[in-house]
Amino acid sequence: MHYFDHANIMSIAISQVGNKTNNESLLHSKTIVSCSETIKESLIEYFLSQFKTEEYYQLFHEVSLSINEVFVYVSKIFDDPDTLHEQSVNLAKHLYDQSTHPKIKGGEFYTVYFRDCIVDGDTVDAVGLFKSENKDTFLRVLHEGGNFNLESEQGINIKKLDKGCLIFNKERENGYVVAVVDNTNRGIEAQYWMDDFLHVRQRKDGYANTQNAMALAKNFVTKALPEQFEVSKADQIDLLNRSLEFFKENDTFEMEEFANEVIEQPEVIESFRQYKRSFEEENDVVIDDSFDISDYAFRRQQRSYKRVIRLDRKIQIIIDGNRDHVEQGEDERGKYYKVYYSEEE
Repeated sequence: MHYFDHANIMSIAISQVGNKTNNESLLHSKTIVSCSETIKESLIEYFLSQFKTEEYYQLFHEVSLSINEVFVYVSKIFDDPDTLHEQSVNLAKHLYDQSTHPKIKGGEFYTVYFRDCIVDGDTVDAVGLFKSENKDTFLRVLHEGGNFNLESEQGINIKKLDKGCLIFNKERENGYVVAVVDNTNRGIEAQYWMDDFLHVRQRKDGYANTQNAMALAKNFVTKALPEQFEVSKADQIDLLNRSLEFFKENDTFEMEEFANEVIEQPEVIESFRQYKRSFEEENDVVIDDSFDISDYAFRRQQRSYKRVIRLDRKIQIIIDGNRDHVEQGEDERGKYYKVYYSEEE
């Protein structure tokens, strides 16, 4: 968890980063930007208010972390904050080199040094990298000579951060603790911020373990299980409900305990273990056999658990628990589900 109640902006540098493929320009401020305290308060809201998730990443490189450009330049800033302007130029050049997809929009690129950010209970400095790509139209009402006039201006809405990254000065040897926001691109061009520019991977922590373990359980029940065993939709949903209940009721996750309590049948448990190995390989993740469950990750991931039986075109049965109250069968009229209940609401 991170907190910014006492965060302060120490210095800011701004560049204009265009699309390299479209021959747009790359411009830099000559010096650190001077801001009043009022402007800094607005900038803190603009830069930091969108960072609400507990999902963290790490800077990395397949060969060596020392080859990751963002890691190198940000490390120099942490070592000597007075070099922020110099390193902001390097960071902007690196971003410009990655801005090659024709759909990537140009915009202002900010390099910001923060003090007194709290992450995982530790007070640390942070370097923020932000890019504004979209402009909003603002109206100004002018009162002149007894009349009112309207003027429009193009500007940045401080409620809408397009792209952002906070690199906390923590766990440097692992590529720092990194939080990322990307509220704009969703297509192929979106890869350039996280993959090409930052080059990050998910941090190995309780959030990642919870997210991946829940995805493992869901995919096993909905994809792998029906391929190997004869199982009804109602039984699949029952397993999904029991999986959710396990994550909800426990503070820690134990793989063997989960398998024995939720899956139960020995032959299905063995299938689950084999599927875990293939899931980790295909998704390039490692799920620990024991970890603390992240409540935030649970609440986000549970939305992907679809517990609905769809019959024909317009009939849906939602099973949110109590599988014993649903009976499946077939008679001369066809297949049916029978539902038992105590009260009707």
